[in-house]
Amino acid sequence: MKVLVVNAGSSSLKYQLLNTETKEVLGKGICERIGMSGSLIDHKQGDGVKRIKKEIPMPDHSVATEIVVSMLTDKEYGCISNMDEIEAVGHRVVHGGPYFFESCLVTDEVLETIRKCIEFAPLHNPAHIMGIEGCQKVMPNVPQVVVFDTAFHQTMAPEAYTYALPMEIIEKDHVRRYGAHGTSHKFVSREMNKILGRDDTKIITCHIGNGSSISAVKNGKVVDTSMGFTPLDGVEMGTRCGSIDPAIVPYIMKKHNIDVDHIADFMNKKCGFLGVSEYSSDSRDIEAAIRGEFNEELPNCPTTDEEKARVTKNAKLAAEILAYQVKKYIGSYSAAMNGLDAIVFTAGMGENNPELRERVCKDMEYFGIKIDFDLNAKTLRQPNIVELSTPDSKVKVYVLPTNEELMIAMDTEKVVSGK
Repeated sequence: MKVLVVNAGSSSLKYQLLNTETKEVLGKGICERIGMSGSLIDHKQGDGVKRIKKEIPMPDHSVATEIVVSMLTDKEYGCISNMDEIEAVGHRVVHGGPYFFESCLVTDEVLETIRKCIEFAPLHNPAHIMGIEGCQKVMPNVPQVVVFDTAFHQTMAPEAYTYALPMEIIEKDHVRRYGAHGTSHKFVSREMNKILGRDDTKIITCHIGNGSSISAVKNGKVVDTSMGFTPLDGVEMGTRCGSIDPAIVPYIMKKHNIDVDHIADFMNKKCGFLGVSEYSSDSRDIEAAIRGEFNEELPNCPTTDEEKARVTKNAKLAAEILAYQVKKYIGSYSAAMNGLDAIVFTAGMGENNPELRERVCKDMEYFGIKIDFDLNAKTLRQPNIVELSTPDSKVKVYVLPTNEELMIAMDTEKVVSGK
């Protein structure tokens, strides 16, 4: 089946056309600055040899979808002869709230329920709705499927997802741990099961990037996950603080005269790597700064020896905080599952930051975790699955590139075909 996978943002629309039978990416790209001046599309054929990037007016997501279809069917840059070859559309939706436990066909009722989830993901769900409606307008006869980032985590037990708040608030306001990156965790845990050759497994999946989450997956189902009511919870991230003492929030608000409307922005955009290092939110800049190398294009680039020493010290601390937190999650999730078969590193940092993986796996022999540090150092910027664990390691450790788009396409095919 040829499935168009769509990930719509408020002013963007990422897309991939995949063949679920061959798992081949036929075409992909992104529309940017939708509804703004200078809107453009960056489109590639599947192999990336042919690429076109040009400005085209896109007043809304419907027009952006029309342009996507025109590119996919273009004689020179396209990959299909006409729009009828698109058999289904799969949409990524960040938050399904307490309503969606699995992927499903888009209906008027489903769309209305997704609107109810806007309060849980105000930055994401409105954009997803615009993307769905845009595709419905352009392709009214093509089945649309929604795949939720939160759905894979719905198997958690009440003791894992319930916060110690008054039950009236929990029930009335739907406050609970929802998690995120579920599509990625689902994909890599299933791939790991294939590698292990069985389904009765205990796996910890580490999706580490600018946004990071860790999940404990037992027998194919999530036992616990680090992100909570929102994607702010869990480990330190690029600009997000992760888990902190809740009392810190009102303390900072009073000390620095920050109001309710701006404290979330502060914790989401000014903390994490950026806040601790006082330099950058990008792990590549952080690792370079630890080596004494600095990016002169950054506004916070140090110039004096004293400033450079401070940034190096802070960058090292930022990197060590994340590694320490990941290590703690591995320990606690191993206890929660009463054992551990494998650890999977995925996403931007998980796949491309050997230093992070070494910091996490070093001194974990008690848990039966041993990796080949030389192989680990060489494993980055490549598309292959790599086993890092040594032959005598009781726990398998893998770098496994995630493929959320393929997971969405496969889910879409399953829903549409009724399998």
